[in-house]
Amino acid sequence: MTSSPKEHAIAIVDDHLLFAGSLEKLINSFTGFHVLYHAKNGLDLQQKIKSSKDRPEIILLDINMPVMDGFETAEWLTEEYPDIKVLALSMDDDENTILKMLRRGVKGYLLKDIHPDKLKEALSEVIDKGYYHSERVATTLLHSLQPGNQHDELAFKENEIIFLQLACSEMTYKEIASVMNLSPKTIDGYRQELFNRLNIKNRVGLVIFALKNNIISI
Repeated sequence: MTSSPKEHAIAIVDDHLLFAGSLEKLINSFTGFHVLYHAKNGLDLQQKIKSSKDRPEIILLDINMPVMDGFETAEWLTEEYPDIKVLALSMDDDENTILKMLRRGVKGYLLKDIHPDKLKEALSEVIDKGYYHSERVATTLLHSLQPGNQHDELAFKENEIIFLQLACSEMTYKEIASVMNLSPKTIDGYRQELFNRLNIKNRVGLVIFALKNNIISI
């Protein structure tokens, strides 16, 4: 007797009950996925996570909610349950909002008008890769990298600057390769070249260098 394929557990956090209910039906129609529950805000999610014996692998998280919004919820999840993958799901296409959510640890940012096939693809990629970066997210990340005043003096190529700034984030080198549409081998080459040229030994050294030279700010 063959065993049935594992179903990945999803939770939905959205204060619009009609939307959440429709989304639940859609996800339950995807092979390999099922919705454990949906919560109306972050506080409600906290209570459901703590009281439920099953924990979701992925949480689809709205941003604009009463009581405890998506920013606060993402921050809490990153601190308390870092193993749960969070995908933001919002109507808001603002670049600052996308960046704020990415900085709080979400593994992808989806718009609510996403095609069902793309939603299924996003869920599958988060399970397989640990993240899902849509073209919109990749563009937002690249637009956020504003060159400082001293880069020309250091004779960096444009892609080296982009790599250096992304390396100062919490992204893995594999995620950086995906955002820059380059192979992991090419990213390894950028990393080693910068290590050699700047005489540093690790990623912390890259961050310190970038801060000192106004390539990034905090």
